[in-house]
Amino acid sequence: MNGVIGIAGVVALLIVVGGLVGLAQRDRFAPRWLIAAAGLVILNDAMLTRAYGLLPRLLPDADWNWQGKLTALAATLVVATFPAFGWRRSGLTLRQARGSLTSSIPVALLYCLFFAILAYVYPSDPASRETVAFQLTMPGLEEEPFYRGILLLALDRTFLARWRFLGVDWGWGAVFSCAPFGLAHAFGYAHGAFSFDPLTMALTALPSFIAVWLRLRTGSVLLPILLHNFGNSISLFA
Repeated sequence: MNGVIGIAGVVALLIVVGGLVGLAQRDRFAPRWLIAAAGLVILNDAMLTRAYGLLPRLLPDADWNWQGKLTALAATLVVATFPAFGWRRSGLTLRQARGSLTSSIPVALLYCLFFAILAYVYPSDPASRETVAFQLTMPGLEEEPFYRGILLLALDRTFLARWRFLGVDWGWGAVFSCAPFGLAHAFGYAHGAFSFDPLTMALTALPSFIAVWLRLRTGSVLLPILLHNFGNSISLFA
């Protein structure tokens, strides 16, 4: 029940704050896409949690949520096949926009340097093979196609206003796609109360803006996937 209340809080924040922003620019606001985005957040969370424990456990017991991640990834790929989305429009392509790597690679290297420094300053305890395998694959493979793929696309269609900055066209969709990503790590409900960790929010939501920039610049979630898994796993090798 705590998980259900927690995700309900995230969705409520998305709808209320998103609705207020949208009403301030009504001519560039598509509320049906905001509802669709909220539905995607609920679907993703349900897949990650085996529908909050209602679905059977199909994979052997493990330290990490392989089944939830794989199920959530499958749901994202199915949604991306819908005509309203599309794999290419959702960034689910290996093809990089022409000329984008010239500016993207230096940003990616800085991203890697930042997490390498964090790993050096805060090394992890020795990790099991399963932990290494999971962190090298699942976080980026599941989260980037969702947050920087179909969710970003839905929210970009919710808020149509754009502004040019750092070579890409930003919209409120970038902000509202990063917020649930940060809240998924920093916001929760337990023991009858909501909790929020600002540091965790900063360390997850802020780097996700770099991932959004890379997604918008290259037209693909490939680099965000690789960098996400690097950031999650580098401390295991420090």
